Amino acid sequence: MIIAKSQKDLERMREAGELVAEVREELRKMIEVGITSLELNAAAEKMIRERGAIPTFIGYHGFPFAICASVNEQVVHGFSNSIPLKEGDIISIDVAVTYNGFVGDTAFTAPVGKISDELAQLVKVTEECLYLAIEQCYPNKHIGDIGYVIQTHAEKHGYSVVRDYVGHGIGRKMHEDPQVPNYGRPGTREKLRPGYCLAIEPMLNMGTHEVEVLEDGWTVVTKDRKPSAHFEHTVAITPDGPEILTLTKEQKAQRKAAPRLT
Repeated sequence: MIIAKSQKDLERMREAGELVAEVREELRKMIEVGITSLELNAAAEKMIRERGAIPTFIGYHGFPFAICASVNEQVVHGFSNSIPLKEGDIISIDVAVTYNGFVGDTAFTAPVGKISDELAQLVKVTEECLYLAIEQCYPNKHIGDIGYVIQTHAEKHGYSVVRDYVGHGIGRKMHEDPQVPNYGRPGTREKLRPGYCLAIEPMLNMGTHEVEVLEDGWTVVTKDRKPSAHFEHTVAITPDGPEILTLTKEQKAQRKAAPRLT
């Protein structure tokens, strides 16, 4: 069952979203050659707890970290470790917080130092897919419309979309109905209604869409070991269209002033 959020619920989700957005941007600033994902994880947990929130991932079905840190061919759910990041890597960081009973969930892929043009294009197109998907989040549109624009934009640039892992509804729990695949057909699946909140998260692979899980039982990697990128925002469906909840105050102001993506 899809749970529509009340105005009071949405206020709390805005607070959780803004908080996790601040953490995301601080982590983005920290990414450089030589830092480890364990250091990023420790910083994330410290920031989240200092703000009076809970790192949602810790203990979730046994997951031990505050962030998912996925490097290069790792798609999602990567374990933090003590291996220093090196020049030319890309790292995807997924982070969620629970604040006042509601969850904010967000992810991004960042370069480590100077990366190849090929990797930079993968990262760019994945982020474009996220914002194209968000532009589908109007009442009476469908979940299939979201997946369709992601899949179409990705495949136009020669990338595949991960099918085994999808976006999701979000609210008091991190994972709620509905599932939000990164592929689909227009006008299919659930109809969007005001009050629905979705975590939209395109995952694009440079090679095959097929993935597998490493021996740790969590880390998802591309089957052909080619690179993958991942972006995510928590989005509310409002009568006027999409509202991105996982933005900082500054980003909200910039988005309000910018022309809409078409």
